[in-house]
Amino acid sequence: MGRQPPRYQQIKQYLLDNIQTGHFPVDHKIPPEEQLAVTFGVSRMTANKAIRDLVQEGYLVRQSGIGTFVTDRRSESPLAEINNIADEVRSRGHEYANRVVSCEALNADDEIALRMGVRIGTRLFHSILIHLENGQPIQLEERYVNPRWVPGYLEADFNRQTPNEVLVAACPITDMEHVVEAVLPEAGAAEWLEIDAALPCLSVRRRTWSGDRLISYAHLLHPGDRYKLRTMARSNT
Repeated sequence: MGRQPPRYQQIKQYLLDNIQTGHFPVDHKIPPEEQLAVTFGVSRMTANKAIRDLVQEGYLVRQSGIGTFVTDRRSESPLAEINNIADEVRSRGHEYANRVVSCEALNADDEIALRMGVRIGTRLFHSILIHLENGQPIQLEERYVNPRWVPGYLEADFNRQTPNEVLVAACPITDMEHVVEAVLPEAGAAEWLEIDAALPCLSVRRRTWSGDRLISYAHLLHPGDRYKLRTMARSNT
C-alpha cells in the first residue's frame, strides 16, 4: 500500500481541484484556515501551508482582514523583461505550440524603416507567428529583424525555437522599448486569433537592442480576455 501524501498536500490538491474545475471561480472566497483544519483533521498551521503554497503559485491572493480569494490565472508576462513565451506557457504546466503564418525577406517601407532605424528599401527579415497555449491562440507576433545582426533568422525552425530564442542566441539583449495600448483587432488578426473583431486586445510594440545595434521590432497582439501584462517597480526607500 503506497504512502499517503502529506496532509497539507491533500488540502492543496482539494483547493486546486475546485479551482481548476471552476467550482471555485475567479474572486471566489475559499474556506478559511480554521474550517479547512477541522475538515481535514489537521492543525491550522498545516492548512496555512497549503494556502501559502497556492498564493505563491499565483492561484490565490490574500486580502488582509477579509480572506483568501481565487485569482485570475490568465496568461501573464512580465512587461519589464523579455521572456520566451514557450517557457512562460510551460511554466504554468500547459502545452505550448505555434503556427507559422509567413516567414520571408522584404524591403522596408517608410514606417518600418523608421521603426528599425534603416533606410527605406533596406532588406529585412519578416515573420508572422501565432502562439498557442493548450491549443488556444494567446499571441499574434509580427516581427522584423535586421539580417545584418541575425543572418540565420529565416532558416530557423520555429517549431523548435521561438523567434525570441533565435534572437537571444544570436545577440544578447541589452535594451528594450515597449509601447502598450488597448486596440480592436483588424479582421485578419481576429481570424488568426480566433476571436470576435469586437473583442479588445492588448497591443505591445517592442524594439530590442544589443548594445547600440537595433536588432528587432515586433508587434505582439493578445486577446484581452486571455492575457495580461505585469510590471513591478522597486522602491529606493
